[in-house]
Amino acid sequence: MSKKIIITIARQYGSGGREIGEAVARLLDIPLYDKELIKDAASMGNLNEEIIKNADEVATNSLLYTLAMGSNMLGTTMHFGYKMPLNDKLFILQSEVIKEYAKNGSCVIIGRCADYVLREEENLFRIFIYGDLEHRQARVAERHPEVKSSQVIDVINKTDKRRASYYNFYTGNKWGKYDNYDIALNSSTLGIEGTAQIIAACAKKLIEE
Repeated sequence: MSKKIIITIARQYGSGGREIGEAVARLLDIPLYDKELIKDAASMGNLNEEIIKNADEVATNSLLYTLAMGSNMLGTTMHFGYKMPLNDKLFILQSEVIKEYAKNGSCVIIGRCADYVLREEENLFRIFIYGDLEHRQARVAERHPEVKSSQVIDVINKTDKRRASYYNFYTGNKWGKYDNYDIALNSSTLGIEGTAQIIAACAKKLIEE
């Protein structure tokens, strides 16, 4: 791929966002970054990877720290004070890692406010994946048989609420709001592969322009 393109994917829980990202990366022959962000951020900040997994995509609950620093954390330097919450450390570290990924070339990045972190990137393609509740419920139930059927919808709602809180807190924007993205696609209608093919086709078109 001659011209660089950075594809960011925000997604509702159970919409198949990660699988779509994997398919897009495969179709375009570019790297996908998701869970790698935790490992690389832990390495950069000399933090324990297992400990910070619980802070991934979770907004800080430190009200005093929030009032002191403001809701937008991207202006914060890397000089971590003793009282900085782990969630905030991880967000800043992941933001630095995301910028490094983008600097290295074309890629697909899942979640972690990447669309906002890279908002000044020239070749940024921001995607939001959503789906019908019925389809999302079936996907979550299939992937997590340990969750009781009566609890699946609750898990979906809580996960989406967590993702929205994380995004809204650290960016000052609203998660899922159409004008924060270039396109939004319903994976329930198009399917995983169909959604990925549309994204890949759009990306190729953008590269050609």
